[in-house]
Order: sequence, then C-alpha cells, then structure tokens
Amino acid sequence: MLAQRIVSVVFGVLLIGTFAACEKKQSEGPAERAGQEVDKAMEQVGQKVEEVGKKMQEAGESAKEAP
Repeated sequence: MLAQRIVSVVFGVLLIGTFAACEKKQSEGPAERAGQEVDKAMEQVGQKVEEVGKKMQEAGESAKEAP
C-alpha cells in the first residue's frame, strides 16, 4: 500500500514536470529547463518521503504504546 502510494506520487510529479517542461522560456536553454524541472521533482519527492517517514515513525510510536 505504501509502495503503491509512493509510486503514484512519483508518477504524478514526473507527469507535472513533463507538462511544466513544455513551457517555453527565452532566456534558458532546454537542458537548463530540464535540470530545473528535475530539481523541482526531486524536491517534491523528498518532501513526500519525509511525510511518509514521519507517519511511519508515528505508527511505530503508537504501536509501542498499545497494550
């Protein structure tokens, strides 16, 4: 379930990045724009991984407290 959610988030981020990469900017080349999109995607993935990690930690703590 968790792995499926992570895969869905990564796919969504990449899909958004693909559409965002279609936007044309005159001051930057295609490699620079692609690099920026990859940076954004990785940042979003990192945030989601942190969220999942916190939820896992909370679940572990509540499991310790359960009788």
